[in-house]
Amino acid sequence: MRSAGKLIAQGRGLAPALLARAAQLVLDWDTRGRSRFDATASDGQRLGVFLPRGQVVRGGDVLVTEDGALVRVVAAAQPVLVVRACASHGSPLDLLRASYHLGNRHVPLEVRADHLKLEPDPVLAAMLRAMHLVVSEERAAFEPETGAYAGHAGAHTHPHGAAHVHDHDHGPDHAGR
Repeated sequence: MRSAGKLIAQGRGLAPALLARAAQLVLDWDTRGRSRFDATASDGQRLGVFLPRGQVVRGGDVLVTEDGALVRVVAAAQPVLVVRACASHGSPLDLLRASYHLGNRHVPLEVRADHLKLEPDPVLAAMLRAMHLVVSEERAAFEPETGAYAGHAGAHTHPHGAAHVHDHDHGPDHAGR
């Protein structure tokens, strides 16, 4: 079994030709949300992933094995609930309200400008429908938010897919976080 302990976020800086030749690792969120796991790549090789605790793997990231091989991570399509404001009488405020209630329940949530995604849960689906939101069951990649302080070293992936690194000056009440 090969091991991978390094991650290149979104394959940043790697030549497209290298990425095209790399084996793929198709993983659902349950697996990508862990920093240590075993999986089988598209080339049949077993891979043990050992990342720093708390680090998550996103679709588009590239893992580097101990021998320098690259493995592209693909976010697997999985069952999700997609939540949208009602087209006839809803508003973006409805999605904000839903995000608030789901956040209070610590529900992993993917937040987009026009919809939310969460893992299937019939109780939450009923709650959201009672809030006059449109809830559909779909199969799609799931990339939930990791929290305001997760990976707070300044790297951010934005909804348009671009990753940016920012220097932050948070002031004295936010130092060291």
